[in-house]
Amino acid sequence: MKRSSPLAAMLLVAILASPAIADADLTAKATTCLDPGSAVAANTDGASTATSETAELAAGPTKSQPRSKTWMELAAAVGAKTDEMPAAAGEAPRPAAKPAKGPPLPFHCIDGYAGGLITPMAYFVNPGPKGTVVAPPSLSYSYTNIGSKDLHTFTLTQVFFRRLEFGYSYNYLAVGSLYDDLRKAGLDMGRDHVQLHSFNLRLNVLPENSFDLPLPALTTGIHFKYNDGIERIDQSLGGAFTGIGYESRCGIEYTLTATKMFTEPCLKRPVIVSAGLRLSNAAQLGLFGFGNEYNATFECNVAYLPIDQIVLAYEFRMKNNSYNRIAELVDKEDNWHAFSVSWIATDRLTLTGVLGMLGTIGNTQADPTFSIQVKYEF
Repeated sequence: MKRSSPLAAMLLVAILASPAIADADLTAKATTCLDPGSAVAANTDGASTATSETAELAAGPTKSQPRSKTWMELAAAVGAKTDEMPAAAGEAPRPAAKPAKGPPLPFHCIDGYAGGLITPMAYFVNPGPKGTVVAPPSLSYSYTNIGSKDLHTFTLTQVFFRRLEFGYSYNYLAVGSLYDDLRKAGLDMGRDHVQLHSFNLRLNVLPENSFDLPLPALTTGIHFKYNDGIERIDQSLGGAFTGIGYESRCGIEYTLTATKMFTEPCLKRPVIVSAGLRLSNAAQLGLFGFGNEYNATFECNVAYLPIDQIVLAYEFRMKNNSYNRIAELVDKEDNWHAFSVSWIATDRLTLTGVLGMLGTIGNTQADPTFSIQVKYEF
């Protein structure tokens, strides 16, 4: 189907009209999925651990207790509760503690918003404590080796009112052997790289566990992408990409993502499950430009924290073919799979390694691919 302006209008109405759902008051007796001691150590600048409440934290919520939201907010709540402990007899009153910072998760998607490396989550990066209007930004750099190609990604995200996320990513793809293979076929691309700029706006329309019900967080997004390079390449190749379906160097995507945390399945450790839909006309994320038809695709991810400092994750992203094939030069797109291990180095810094199965990218078989990401939250 053709580009649909009503979709953008509907999303804009949702952003403007979405009711503000008040944040539930988290307490240290809410369900926990982090070890309270390590959560406090990571988020309260050395405050002592609330060991007397450990058993109650693990026991889960009672009917009179509010349901916890996300494990990231919960960690901050546990830290804040500890900071508020009264001074011992004879001691001077303790100064008011700063709001505790939650763990530096999730990570950055190469499209330029919160999630894993290739799929989004409904959670935001670094939303700030309750009452935050403008949260500090988060920055990341990702490198992905795709056979003979190299992808460099720089991402910036910032959250407003804990509900609205702005994200930007810059992707630089060195096309590698595609340039050489085209020259062997008597064709000149005119350049050996493309640059993709992505501007993203996402709204958390439903916080997790709203209305004291076990509901997932629900986030919708609109994403504008601009490819600097593909049009010149198409012209240099005499319209070769136009002949297989290329229409524009710009495109707009729409996403809807749901995320829910569970603690019971794996020894009361956090398991975070996300699933969503994407409406897009992009070829290879937009790195090869944009076609004239939109396709709906499914994507999901699962993240597990065996200990507080390690995150294990699996991601799946369905791909659709916006273009026809050019034998041995531009092949069909394959579904993407990614397996990652992340280390939470500090309460601001994460390091991630990813093994990807991305199928064919242009003329390159990209199985496996290897990625690294360094993310810092200010």
